[in-house]
Amino acid sequence: MTEREIGYMSAFDMAAAIKAKKLSPVEVVEAILTRIERLNPKVNAYCTVLAESARREAKDAETAVMKKRRLRPLHGVPVSIKDLIFTKGVRTTFGSKIYEDFIPPEDAVVVERLRAAGAIIVGKTNTPEFGFMGVTDNLIFGPTRNPWNLGLTAGGSSGGAAAAVAAGLGPVAIGTDGGGSIRIPSSFCGVFGLKPSFGRVPRGPGFTDWQTLSHTGPISRTVRDAALTMEIIAGRDNRDRHSLPGARLRYLSFLGGDLKGLKIAWSPDLGYAVVDPQVLEITSKAVGVFEMLGAKLEATDPPAGNPGMAFTRTWGIMLATRYGSKLAEWREQMNPRLVAMIERYMSRSVDEFAQAAVVREEYYMAMRSFFEKYDLLLTPSVAVPPFEVGKFEITEIAGVKGSPALDWNPFTYPFNFTGQPVASVPCGWTADGRPVGLQIVGRPLDDVTVLRAAAAFEQASPWADKEPPLD
Repeated sequence: MTEREIGYMSAFDMAAAIKAKKLSPVEVVEAILTRIERLNPKVNAYCTVLAESARREAKDAETAVMKKRRLRPLHGVPVSIKDLIFTKGVRTTFGSKIYEDFIPPEDAVVVERLRAAGAIIVGKTNTPEFGFMGVTDNLIFGPTRNPWNLGLTAGGSSGGAAAAVAAGLGPVAIGTDGGGSIRIPSSFCGVFGLKPSFGRVPRGPGFTDWQTLSHTGPISRTVRDAALTMEIIAGRDNRDRHSLPGARLRYLSFLGGDLKGLKIAWSPDLGYAVVDPQVLEITSKAVGVFEMLGAKLEATDPPAGNPGMAFTRTWGIMLATRYGSKLAEWREQMNPRLVAMIERYMSRSVDEFAQAAVVREEYYMAMRSFFEKYDLLLTPSVAVPPFEVGKFEITEIAGVKGSPALDWNPFTYPFNFTGQPVASVPCGWTADGRPVGLQIVGRPLDDVTVLRAAAAFEQASPWADKEPPLD
């Protein structure tokens, strides 16, 4: 099997081939490391590559296969970890010069569980400083580029993770999502991304700056790989007081079949967003697939309004509280946009934060009521296709000018406010080859229906056979 074939192989098939002795863990890891060495200088998905430890662990995994030991679900499968997530003994910078040489003393829960499942951590993926913006660029490693077009951004803040998967530099990447940071780059890079229900996957130990906004989840080329990964990383852990109780689910068992009986809402703009015409055309066409699969589709907007101002205030005050004290020493070595945001919110009052919390609660209640009628909500994932590297925002969409901060990704942050499970599925490409994603929003805590719908859409409108023109 060639390096390219291994690079674009799913984690599920990779694990099965290793178990059947059709592939060896050493062969798999060498193929992925070879691709990283060859392609990462173009894409800049990985900021740290763990070649030595990955090769050592691959040999150990191969020994276990040859000795017919009991193999674990991801035995010998390469996985990457976003550089906001603790990895014991491995530099974790958070994309910031402040932590350029920081080495965590322990693994985050998600990393610990992946290792226990036999996965081989091949590296850390690039992120903007503290994950604060929707494109991936920082003062240590520079920008991550889109594998479909190296002149375009991969999105953010899990841009390195999504670019790695899209480029065949590992079948599964772990990202985080505080306002769209899994879904934006998944949409931009033409891969699948899942933001599980808040608390479904434990966060920490380590970086938890986004508090109740942040979710940890998988990015992969297939829905099945995401479901497999969720079986490993989801479940209660007392190190995260927000993690959800209950038995671990067998997510793979929920995949397959049609969508008969589901009632699905389709909102192309949530009642307030401006959307690029190409994105609107592609996503509007994609929602028809759900009707073909047996779902009842209804075009309607949730009556919840736009929580953007309250979200920005919540997010900004959190960042200012956490990093305001760093400005005196580190200002010149921090992203100037981050500095501006911290300064803007350092003087904000407790009352303003409390008011935002009230809006958040009201927004959740409005969405909860909406989802009493619908099983799922479909929207575009992002209002625009991927744009040029070096840009940090879009200030005009379809001839309409607006606020640059949130207007180009108006569909993602509302569901960090509510904590609902959400996925982004590839649903098409623009005329000039830029990927477009469709967002699938589930009822509170109903991750399995999101995965079920995503898998059905993937079966009807597959995307994993499409590969960017890198090789």
